[in-house]
Amino acid sequence: MATLKSSMETQRDQREVEPSSSLGKAFRYWLGHWQTLTQFLRVPGAPLDNNTAERALKLIIRQRKNSLFYATAHSAYVASLLTSLIATCTQAGVNAMAYLVALQEHRSAVFANPADWLPWTFQATLASR
Repeated sequence: MATLKSSMETQRDQREVEPSSSLGKAFRYWLGHWQTLTQFLRVPGAPLDNNTAERALKLIIRQRKNSLFYATAHSAYVASLLTSLIATCTQAGVNAMAYLVALQEHRSAVFANPADWLPWTFQATLASR
C-alpha cells in the first residue's frame, strides 16, 4: 500500500495526471482520505467485505416480510425468536436442531443457569453432565 500511495503522490506531484481529470480527482480523494480508506489494513484478519453482515440483514428482512402472514403477533414473535436462535447457531457453527432439542431436554437447567446453555457453551455443559 505504501508503494501505491507513493506512486499516486509522485504522479500527482509531477503532473503526470491532470488534476481536473477523473483520475486526478480520484487521486485527490484517495490521498485525502488515505487514513480512513486503509484503516481496515491495520486490523489483522479484518475481512475485505461485509458479506457476513449483509447475509444477516437479508435474514432479518426475509423474516420481517414473512411476519406479515402469521395469524397472530405472538406467532410472528415466536418465529422471529426461532429464526434468531437458528441464525446464531449457524454463526457459531452449531447444529441448530441439536441445540434446540438440548434446550428442551434440559429446560430446568437452562432456566437455572442460562449462560451454560448458549449455542457456543451448551456442548461443554452437556459433556460435563
